[in-house]
Amino acid sequence: MKILVCVSVVPDTTTKITFTDNDSQFNKAGVQFIINPYDELSLTRALEITEASGGTVSVITVGEADTEPVIRKALAMGATDAIRVDASPKDGMYVAAQIAVQAKSGEYDLVLTGRESIDYNGGQVQGLLAEMLNWPLINVATELDADASTVKATRDIDGGRETLSCALPAVVSAQKDLCEPRIPNMRGIMMARSKPLNVVPATEKYDYTSITSYELPPAKSGVKMIDAAKAEELMDLLHSTEKLF
Repeated sequence: MKILVCVSVVPDTTTKITFTDNDSQFNKAGVQFIINPYDELSLTRALEITEASGGTVSVITVGEADTEPVIRKALAMGATDAIRVDASPKDGMYVAAQIAVQAKSGEYDLVLTGRESIDYNGGQVQGLLAEMLNWPLINVATELDADASTVKATRDIDGGRETLSCALPAVVSAQKDLCEPRIPNMRGIMMARSKPLNVVPATEKYDYTSITSYELPPAKSGVKMIDAAKAEELMDLLHSTEKLF
């Protein structure tokens, strides 16, 4: 089985976000970048599946040269090889189009993604990718198994859980609880240095978006304390000031 895992390179959650060029560019200076946590789950589960039944795991990212050290971590976790589409990930449509080209040409059986990236939280790529490939999609899986012809996944729904299956090839996105992310060991880190990381040019498909400006959310205001015996005052504030009901 050939599995392709889509990896987004994102700022660590503790990063203090700033912008440059009149708030039109994200400031990368001093930022610690990591593999998107949901993508780590997809990668770990892909490795578990291929270790049990055979196959290869490739990772793909849409990003510039500065993403390569992070992608090497994916190789250190156990991926066979990596693909970097040499472009800035402008939006979900653009990223999905770049991945779709590589998924078709590589003749993969299964494409795994995370449910969303933790920087933009769009949750769009998996659906757009499945549509571009004309493959079935199982979204936000918390359990995942696959054999030579079929993928089976379980996911949480309102009031319960459901189990779905479909024929390969297919796209599946990972939700938390899918597995415990794998931590690279020293042997994996050393081997990652010699594994292939192939850089490919981007396609011009869906290159429509440009970012005009970023802005930070408003600073949090102070907390107003209400005496426990004055519930009426709290209700009045929620109604008249906060407009919550």
